[in-house]
Amino acid sequence: MSGSGSQEPPPSRTAEEDRQLEAEQDWAAAKAFYDSLVTQRPRPPKPQNAITVAVSSRALFNLVEEQRIYEEQGVEKYVEYQQKNENDILKPGPAFYFVKALEHVNVRLLELYPDDEERFDIVLMTNNHAQVGVRLINSINHYGSFNIFEVSRQSCTLCCSLTLGLTIERFCMTGGESPIGYLTAYLTNLYLSADSDKVQEAIKAGIASATMFTANKDVVYSDTQLRVAFDGDAVIFSDESEQIFKEQGLDRFFEHEQLNENKPLAQGPLKGFLEDLGKLQKKFYAKNERLNCPIRTYLVTARSAASSGARVLKTLRSWGLEIDEALFLAGAPKGPILAKIRPHIFFDDQMFHIEGAQKLGTIAAHVPYGIAQKYQKST
Repeated sequence: MSGSGSQEPPPSRTAEEDRQLEAEQDWAAAKAFYDSLVTQRPRPPKPQNAITVAVSSRALFNLVEEQRIYEEQGVEKYVEYQQKNENDILKPGPAFYFVKALEHVNVRLLELYPDDEERFDIVLMTNNHAQVGVRLINSINHYGSFNIFEVSRQSCTLCCSLTLGLTIERFCMTGGESPIGYLTAYLTNLYLSADSDKVQEAIKAGIASATMFTANKDVVYSDTQLRVAFDGDAVIFSDESEQIFKEQGLDRFFEHEQLNENKPLAQGPLKGFLEDLGKLQKKFYAKNERLNCPIRTYLVTARSAASSGARVLKTLRSWGLEIDEALFLAGAPKGPILAKIRPHIFFDDQMFHIEGAQKLGTIAAHVPYGIAQKYQKST
């Protein structure tokens, strides 16, 4: 029995207990950060400030089986099937990774310009009935969720993974009616659909539009950089030069382009979207982020550089537009070049280029504009 009456000091924590406490504190901090992201999820920008990309449900998701049921069994069986399977998550469609890349650009923009609304706004534009909307919402929420997880609590090793996927807040479901009339109301800058008739209707209404086609091979796309590839004539530019080529031949085309080298080409249906991308790129350049810009643009054209390339480059310069890479192929196939670039989307007005791109794993979008459509229909 001790006569001092003093208490013994509490035992000091072991190194293992210190590691455990630190791990718990890290976990709490990560969870708090995650909760703040979920509760402060950015609201869609005002339409007048946004670059609005309208995407159909068949472009965003793989609805091949659902479309078969609709065509073979009718709308009632289609609605019944969708409701019965509303908890089954839809697989990605041809526009999925493009939209995901747009969302990544938005995240980067919000980091640099938290109060700026000039960013992409995705609208799901579909002629689906509202009764099938739950499955679309469930699928978007599935791919749009944040993930935070613990790798090994036993070993006090924690890993926090924060992943931003789809964040689509605006839906337009027209119940069997064409959604094209709503595109203007949504101030749409680009419309993507798997339905070529609706795309043609939108093009006639003066809206930049393209029909999406799934690649025939699985390809890994960049998660950190939106890559958009454009054909030139009848896509970025008008089909004026294409008309000369189709109606008067290659020699007359070369002669025409050299004579008009200093006359800018008229704009084509996708010029506005290229311009939108350029505006966003300049926002990153202004923050000294040129080398780390999450947007990269490509011109992939069948033109030859020496004979007809100067007019193209001078036209872009006259518009005040930059293109990151210009590839003049002089009639060579585009597929191998695109397979190297791995764009999230490639726009072209001619189906044989679309098909060649598909075969080698490129997601391609057909722009039904210009004289080439006349020749495709007649063959």
